[in-house]
Amino acid sequence: MRLSRRAEDYLRIIYEVKREKGHVRVRDIARALDVKPPSVTEMVHRLSRRGLLIYEKRTCISLTEEGERLARSIKDRHSAIITLLEIMGVPEEVARRDAHRIEHVVSIETIECIKKFVKNAKT
Repeated sequence: MRLSRRAEDYLRIIYEVKREKGHVRVRDIARALDVKPPSVTEMVHRLSRRGLLIYEKRTCISLTEEGERLARSIKDRHSAIITLLEIMGVPEEVARRDAHRIEHVVSIETIECIKKFVKNAKT
């Protein structure tokens, strides 16, 4: 399933907030992405229509099984790029910012190679 960069960002943030807090609300996403709540609601509805999450007004947001699978994949990709950049000596904040950009433009093949490299570098 092909998603926009923005949709991927939302899924990753929903996944991260859920793991951190145990629940996800519109305001949590808005704060994490530095956007207004109506923008979050619009994207949440879009992702819900695609079967990636469950949302009813004024309730918590939860990922469907497919949404969680995609979000975990996006998060793994993001984390691998951050780790690679940090191994290279890039400061943490810069690595996080750059990983956010890089993750959307490199191929799946490159991501898989980065994951293997990072895994081997950690051992």
